[in-house]
Amino acid sequence: MTADPVQLRTRRIWALTVMFCVAVIVLTADAISKQQVMARLSGHPPVRLLHGLLTLDLTFNAGAAFGVGTSYTAIIALIVCGVIAYIIRIARRLRSLAWTIALGLLLGGAMGNLGDRLFRGPGPFRGQVVDWLNLPHFPWTFNLADASISCAAVLIAVLALRGVRIDGTSAAHAADRIDGDLSTPSVASAPRDGTTRLVDGDECTS
Repeated sequence: MTADPVQLRTRRIWALTVMFCVAVIVLTADAISKQQVMARLSGHPPVRLLHGLLTLDLTFNAGAAFGVGTSYTAIIALIVCGVIAYIIRIARRLRSLAWTIALGLLLGGAMGNLGDRLFRGPGPFRGQVVDWLNLPHFPWTFNLADASISCAAVLIAVLALRGVRIDGTSAAHAADRIDGDLSTPSVASAPRDGTTRLVDGDECTS
């Protein structure tokens, strides 16, 4: 049974809207938090909250998430640009709400850190990312964009392990559907006497 093109288009628009809304929320929260941290923590010692459960410590990171690859700032920025372009490209296939949220989190986090690399010193594609969150027994300082990317990675891993595809189907269901299509008899054209004849798949291919 062929899906209604109008319904498919509506689902695609809905998925893209949700994905970009999630990305905008993450990007806005990340930008506002960095602005506040720069204004309030610059030149001040780290601030311990919740009895040391959370520490606010302003640092600048030239590498990827959690301070990885500090010597390859420009290369990392270009890779992030490629990731953003790839997300936007495959978003047209979105039908799964979980995948929509995951890609929205990934897109928002990637854009948040990319903005730092483009617009902060020492220059375009070499800018340092503002990090300000630190947890006990955790070796890296991070920001909301890093946290969003990490949540997206965990969610994508869970979806991949469960076999959920970006279009909302699963590998098992797809296999069942293919097997069903091969085993379901086909309806041949009605003969002139008005009766309908079922034809097996082998006969159709002959």
